[in-house]
Amino acid sequence: MKKFFVYSALALLLLLGVFMFVLPAQVTKRANAVLAQAPYTPSESALALHQRLEIVDLHCDALLWNRNLLERSKVGHVDVPRLLAGNVALEAFTIVSKVPFGLNMERNDSNSDMITVLAIAQRWPPRTWGSLKERALYQAKKLHEFAARSQGKLVLIKTAADLQSYLARRQTDHNLTAGFLGIEGAQVLEGDLANIDVLFDAGFRMMAPTHFFDNDIAGSAHGAEKGGLTEKGKEMIRRMEAKRMLVDVAHASPQTIDDVLTIATKPVLVSHTGVKGTCDGARNLSDDHIKRIAQTGGVIGIAYFDAAVCATDVQAIVKAIRYTADLAGVEHVGLGSDFDGAVSTPFDTAGLVQLTEALMAEGFSEKEIGLIMGGNVMRVLQENLP
Repeated sequence: MKKFFVYSALALLLLLGVFMFVLPAQVTKRANAVLAQAPYTPSESALALHQRLEIVDLHCDALLWNRNLLERSKVGHVDVPRLLAGNVALEAFTIVSKVPFGLNMERNDSNSDMITVLAIAQRWPPRTWGSLKERALYQAKKLHEFAARSQGKLVLIKTAADLQSYLARRQTDHNLTAGFLGIEGAQVLEGDLANIDVLFDAGFRMMAPTHFFDNDIAGSAHGAEKGGLTEKGKEMIRRMEAKRMLVDVAHASPQTIDDVLTIATKPVLVSHTGVKGTCDGARNLSDDHIKRIAQTGGVIGIAYFDAAVCATDVQAIVKAIRYTADLAGVEHVGLGSDFDGAVSTPFDTAGLVQLTEALMAEGFSEKEIGLIMGGNVMRVLQENLP
């Protein structure tokens, strides 16, 4: 009997070890596949242009995973060495707080949560296990710590002055990159709009009302009801604008997008999306919404994954960019990869030169490519960050 308990205890410890040390690594490897691995062989002209660009990506979920972003990884899509290799000037590190089991693009409720399991398996602090706000703050803390340990290679952007100073440094030193913080879904507020101040103080400068399910702020494109902004949601938009936080309508229901556009007085962003004109998906933008978002001075970040562009190749991404640029103006389209967002992409962030080359082949001018690859988002940030 004693041996039974000993062996049982050892088996339990082994299972616990697999759960906490092996499983998370396997999950991120499978969830965030790179379909065409390095080395990449671009043309000399594409590489030369790519090195002159100030590239901005509006969306990655790298902070969700237990990877040291200061080291080059063989899994996932984003880390500082690969940002440098891809000549990325600025990456939006967006945090995920809650995702329901049985996740799909059509209809989800909020009654379950996969991130709780992931948080425990990845040994996040216990305070994050039951609090969505604490999950956001923990991921923000991770980015602050990466920046502090990066020897100046990763700069955290919180203000327009931060951005201006960083870009001036980057004129003579390309061996650095930068990031800013965003949030997928206002459920992190935990019902209290005063938490906008808490999140702002932690460095967050962009937030979406919803993610994969409806909440007390607004309806999601993937929610059960798919309604619009609630009264609390309208107040959230007003408070965010007063603090100069950018509103992101990725994953928002059509009614929520309408409601945001009705009351917004600042540029509206879509951090990662597709467009119905090239891929008629549940979360993709209609022509009307594309044009109305552009009218706010906003930017639409085109994502790289199948549900957004209806394919898994760079040509599909460029097709969506071309459609958006022709419809709303090249000044209102940008990059919104969704790297490390449990999606498979045709390249990782080190391989972005492939997108530059594909945009050249599509016939975009060097100036237009500069706007698409980052200039448009830089404009919005410089004019609207606090």
